[in-house]
Amino acid sequence: MKRRHLLGFLVAALVGGAISSVLVVSIMQKNFVKTQDLFDPSLKYVSNQSGGSAGAPNFTYAADQTIHSVVHVKTYSSQREAPDPLLEFFFGYRQEPRSQDPIPRGAGSGVIVTKDGYIVTNNHVIEDAEKIEVTLNDKRTYQAKVVGADPNTDIALLKIDEKNLPFIKMGDSDNLRVGEWVIAVGNPFNLTSTVTAGIVSAKGRNFPVRRDGNPFKIESYIQTDAVVNPGNSGGALVNTDGELVGINTAIYTQNGVFNGYSFAVPVSIVKKVIYDLMEYGSIQRAFLGVSMSEITSETYDELKLKEVVKGVYVAAVNEGGAAADAGVKAGDIITAINNEEINSISQVQEQVSRYRPGDNVEISVIRDGKVKQFKATLRKTAGGGMMEVAENGYYSIQGATFANVSPQLKNSLRLRGGVQIVDLKDGLLKSQGIRKGLIILRINRVAISSVENLAEVFATAKKNQVVTIEGVYPNGLQAFYSIGM
Repeated sequence: MKRRHLLGFLVAALVGGAISSVLVVSIMQKNFVKTQDLFDPSLKYVSNQSGGSAGAPNFTYAADQTIHSVVHVKTYSSQREAPDPLLEFFFGYRQEPRSQDPIPRGAGSGVIVTKDGYIVTNNHVIEDAEKIEVTLNDKRTYQAKVVGADPNTDIALLKIDEKNLPFIKMGDSDNLRVGEWVIAVGNPFNLTSTVTAGIVSAKGRNFPVRRDGNPFKIESYIQTDAVVNPGNSGGALVNTDGELVGINTAIYTQNGVFNGYSFAVPVSIVKKVIYDLMEYGSIQRAFLGVSMSEITSETYDELKLKEVVKGVYVAAVNEGGAAADAGVKAGDIITAINNEEINSISQVQEQVSRYRPGDNVEISVIRDGKVKQFKATLRKTAGGGMMEVAENGYYSIQGATFANVSPQLKNSLRLRGGVQIVDLKDGLLKSQGIRKGLIILRINRVAISSVENLAEVFATAKKNQVVTIEGVYPNGLQAFYSIGM
């Protein structure tokens, strides 16, 4: 009897164990990805709406779609021996500047955006370069010319003479979400394309420390923790579908290497810049004409706000500007532009930078606790009585008439930008010793790339402000002036 009971117990245990194993295997098959699937090279990482994933992150698809579209950009420049100003002053002898053959100056990355050779990179990568060399991922090398550049967004557009190139597809940076996976693709040090991965840490981010005194700098960066190091500037930030969502432009560092934060210009801004450069050769920048301040917990009492609101406080509106003419007033709180929510100055800059002068935008504001809508027609200027650039491209102020530097003069002096005084009458500039023909390269250390750029600087110069002007005359004589506005 004991043997029968023992045998029955063993049989029952074996049957129960088999049933349990079947149930466990069935549950695992329903709820878990098979182990071999995690190593399937065809498996593409896809985010679902809850932020989870269908499997382990796999960036092979995105990398394959983009690495051949990212190039190495190498720049060259030569040091010119400045002419002796004493020879010209005392003897009228014009000494031509002597130069040496261009030598390597710096390097970065670039992104092919059209099959016929248009390439996007950073302005700081190619600024002041006399020769630009582009190397593709397959090691083919080309001489590139600059189509145009915009220091305010740090974007430049190059062109090489080739067809049927692999180019990257434009994505939508507006739909990019914080926490979403992205990859940074660069071609540093001519090592062919390199790929790093990270997540979107923030959007609409200002750079923590302003790198120059440019008051027109448009900073609304995508912040990521993807590793970006020197040489990756101008490279691509792409989503998991292999679409371009930004151009990597800066890192936040105290020691010159990556410390966990990298910043990219959103493709929403990049597209506007490159289309302007392709069509016009310069940026068609629009202005809203408002002075703004962020709303923080410290400013609620100061602004006399009765409740917590999101938006940007309008501290002042410029007379004759787009916002003033539309009906926006000081004290309003801008909450949206064209139905895009606004919660920072950088977001206002990003939204306005997408449009050209003459475009209409709808501004949503809170005034006296009520939501109001205004339609504003963006202007070439911020207002304030500034003279606009004439249709022929000339701009006049303080007795001087300015025009963009001719391509021939640019080539002879090896300049990347600048604006020339083509006529000079009695006025502030002439009284300070400035002469006709001066090519203005920088004002207050901000690079001047076009007449429109110069007009922006003069438009915002405050009364009694001291302005420093750096330039060069057609004979190569370098000049530096300090004048009070």
